[in-house]
Amino acid sequence: MDTQAVKTKKSASLNAQGSKRAKHLSYIDLFAGIGGFRLGFDPQGHKCVFTSEIEKNCQQTYCANFGELFVYGDITKILEKNVPGHDILTAGFPCQPFSISGRMKGFDDTRGTLFFDILRIAQAKKPRVLLLENVKHLVHHNSGRTLETMLKHLKELGYFVEWKVLNASDFGVPQNRERIVIIASKDKPFDFSKMRTKPRIALKEILDANGEFEYLDPKEYTLIDNPVEQQSGLIFVGHRNKGIRVNGVRPGTEHLSRVHKQPNRIYSADGIHPTLPSQETSGRFWILHNGRVRKLTRNECRKLMGFPETFKFVSANGQYYKQIGNAVVVPMIEELAYQIEKQLF
Repeated sequence: MDTQAVKTKKSASLNAQGSKRAKHLSYIDLFAGIGGFRLGFDPQGHKCVFTSEIEKNCQQTYCANFGELFVYGDITKILEKNVPGHDILTAGFPCQPFSISGRMKGFDDTRGTLFFDILRIAQAKKPRVLLLENVKHLVHHNSGRTLETMLKHLKELGYFVEWKVLNASDFGVPQNRERIVIIASKDKPFDFSKMRTKPRIALKEILDANGEFEYLDPKEYTLIDNPVEQQSGLIFVGHRNKGIRVNGVRPGTEHLSRVHKQPNRIYSADGIHPTLPSQETSGRFWILHNGRVRKLTRNECRKLMGFPETFKFVSANGQYYKQIGNAVVVPMIEELAYQIEKQLF
């Protein structure tokens, strides 16, 4: 038997042993969106036993991929008795109340109170673990008091609670997408330091080689001299020649300010891409690649979120970009699912 065959046989044996050790856990998928948590948990043998998602277009995409009909939509109308027992509660609960892109009303926004529906279900069903995901700005919202309130309520239910801001760029996806992850567990604290990360890759490594690319005419944009790679991995190289707001903006930062909207910014494919937002329903994400400025394709946006090539998107462009911008990054969820099972079960 040759060396490669021996290695293959040994690898298969280890995989088989790993399968025997794996615990097939049950989980519920709240604020399910298009199923990013499913893509992270299902391949590891875990079973989704309940799903809730209120948005109709997301429901259609979810059903097209997982073959399930939605019985439950609005979480505020779900009775605890109708939720089956489960090991893990997952929830990428609405981020708009805490997002810079939204109005940051927090618990004054109806969507903000949906966190308390998570608590209501957790108190009734007592899952061993809760996995919650939201935008990074939740950390700073209301001077940190919003997050402090959330953690306090989880602890009052008898959970050890740990949180950390994770970045998609650390999990093999060339996107600067920072999200807070909160893990509440009954038995012991979760250790984020044990999570396995990957070296950062450049955007150009996942770009489509061929396609009907939408290029900008050179007259439509301006490139800056001597662009510098930021610590995040972003390389801002220019902007479309559109009108911008300058009031309240520091000199020289007009094209980097958040008041100058992302659809006018251009980033180099030699770096990574900024966060794909759900508000940009036209998919106007411009990159400089091989000396030309073009728009990211739908397929490239899919790859930036780590969704598999086989995933079915059934909505029109506007809903597609909204759904992909609201989704979770699949490789990050895969690692979280792996570590939760390994550390807490």
